Amino acid sequence: VQLVESGGGSVQSGGSLRLSCLVFGFTYSRKCMGWFRQAPGKEREGVAAIDSDGSTSYTDSVKGRFTISQDNAKNTLYLQMNSLKPEDAAMYYCAADRCSGGYYNHRPHYGGMDYWGKGTLVIISS
Repeated sequence: VQLVESGGGSVQSGGSLRLSCLVFGFTYSRKCMGWFRQAPGKEREGVAAIDSDGSTSYTDSVKGRFTISQDNAKNTLYLQMNSLKPEDAAMYYCAADRCSGGYYNHRPHYGGMDYWGKGTLVIISS
């Protein structure tokens, strides 16, 4: 399984970005996905998750600003980020899971996801 993120870059505070994650080789019957981020000197945190049935969950700090979605025909996960703030600056990672109990118990913060991408960097300028 391979996950490849794209769409990061530099944007002004208040701006928008859309991140993409292309998923290769995930052949399990159920797929749960998530976006995570890690800023310098901080722990990785879960940002958003989407279940196999399309249900979504978000960390409080991004609710109303970020939207997670997926296009299964394109094997692609998205994160639309609006009204970006300086504190949103981080390396963003996508991750995939076989929809384990741990995922459901801890989403969107489940750090034990099965597969991880290498990340895409988001920079926010004020």
